[in-house]
Amino acid sequence: MMHPRILIACIGNIFLGDDAFGVEVARKLAGRPMPQGVRVVDFGIRGLDLTYALLEDCDVAILVDAAPRGQAPGTLYVIEPPPQIRRDSPSAQIAPGNPIIDAHGMDPAKVLQAVAMMGGGLRQVLVVGCEPMPFNSDEDMQMALSPQVAAAVPAAVELIESLVQKIVSGEYSPPLNSSEALMKGDVTHGIA
Repeated sequence: MMHPRILIACIGNIFLGDDAFGVEVARKLAGRPMPQGVRVVDFGIRGLDLTYALLEDCDVAILVDAAPRGQAPGTLYVIEPPPQIRRDSPSAQIAPGNPIIDAHGMDPAKVLQAVAMMGGGLRQVLVVGCEPMPFNSDEDMQMALSPQVAAAVPAAVELIESLVQKIVSGEYSPPLNSSEALMKGDVTHGIA
C-alpha cells in the first residue's frame, strides 16, 4: 500500500505575536515521529518556497497558521478551502497587474491559487488554524504568543497527528457542514 505524501506546512511571522502560531507548532512537531511520507516544514513567511513545495512533492497539504474567524483566542479550527483555489480551475485567476506571490511574504490563499494556476494537483488541502489575539498595531513587534494561543499549541499538535493518522489510514472524510466538529473542546471544523 502506498502512503500519501503529506506536507505539514507551518506558516507565520515570529515578529507578529500570535501570527507565529504555525512556527511554534512546527517546533513542537520537529522531534515527534511521523508516518512514512509525512514532512513537517516551517515555511515562516516564504510563500514562494511553499508554492514550489506544493507543486512538487505532496498529495495532501495541511497548512498550519493563525486564522482569525471571530471566536475566542486559542480556538482551533480545521478548515477546507473551497475547491476553486485548490484545483486547476477557470476561477483560479489573478487580476492583471496584481502579482500572485510576494517573494518576501506569505498569503496562503494566493499560494494555493498559484499552485492551481501552475497545474498543481493536490488531492486535499486542510488548514489547521488558531484564533489569534488581535494584534496591537501600536507596537512594531510582538515576539511571543499570547497565553491563549500558546496554550493551544499542544492541542494543535495532537489534532495534526490525528488528522495525519486518519488521512494515512483512509478514514478522513470531509465534513458535511460547517458545524461538524473533529474533536471535543475548543475545536471547530469549518469550510472557508
